[in-house]
Amino acid sequence: MESAWVTIAQHISAATGAPFAVRSQHSVGGGCINSATVLQDTSRKFFVKLNDAARLSMFEAEAEGLKEIAQTRSVRVPRPICSGEVEDSAFLVLEHLELEGADARGLEQLGRELAQMHRSTQKRFGWHLDNTIGSTPQINTPGADWVEFWREHRLGFQLELATQNGRNMMKKGERLMANMEKFFHSYHPAPSLLHGDLWGGNVSATGEQPVIFDPAVYYGDREADLAMTELFGGFPARFYQSYQEAWPLDPGYKIRKTLYNLYHVLNHLNLFGGGYASQAEHMIDSLLSELR
Repeated sequence: MESAWVTIAQHISAATGAPFAVRSQHSVGGGCINSATVLQDTSRKFFVKLNDAARLSMFEAEAEGLKEIAQTRSVRVPRPICSGEVEDSAFLVLEHLELEGADARGLEQLGRELAQMHRSTQKRFGWHLDNTIGSTPQINTPGADWVEFWREHRLGFQLELATQNGRNMMKKGERLMANMEKFFHSYHPAPSLLHGDLWGGNVSATGEQPVIFDPAVYYGDREADLAMTELFGGFPARFYQSYQEAWPLDPGYKIRKTLYNLYHVLNHLNLFGGGYASQAEHMIDSLLSELR
């Protein structure tokens, strides 16, 4: 791997316009999808994510997503430096940030900043690139109809994967998808810039500044981002209060958040199996009961 670090250092030197030679490296937590290493010379550090060479497009889309968020000048994200292939691996080099857990005050600030990010909109739902949610392909083909986008590229896609994986929920899923318009009877979301994978594990802070990372960017209903913050334990009340003060949510969010989180639970089922099947079925039943 030593020769790989030399090659990556050369890419960093070219991208930053300043010589960089690796003096030390140490592995850090990279989640369940990638491995991660911090490279350091005498004065600078960089965060490097590694995966199979076939995953290069995943890293390229992640870098573009970080740039898309950074352009809004709202929420802090790590700056992408460069990406490429070395030996049998794809790599993504990011700005190294000294991260620590965000406290209640930082998450209150994040609520305001997220609302500001969501005010960055486009004319169509989706994005100019497909990317991944975890390691699952996420299709972002742009379209003008949000309900159709969610039906085809989110729930339908994951339900089909579940069927291929031997978890057939398609019958109930098709009933849900056929009647999804009823959840949007008086609600017409704008295509807001979304992080796309906004759970607590993708939020941290540097000093007092909240930071979000590992995005699965696309333009969609801002409620989808808020919904995911509630999926795995939730954020503190001050986060939701500050978001609501900056941009109040529609009352129908209380029901639609289950529709949006079903996508992520189905994705976890397709990635990890286990108890996510019963959770997904319960969510589908709950949504169907709202349609009666």
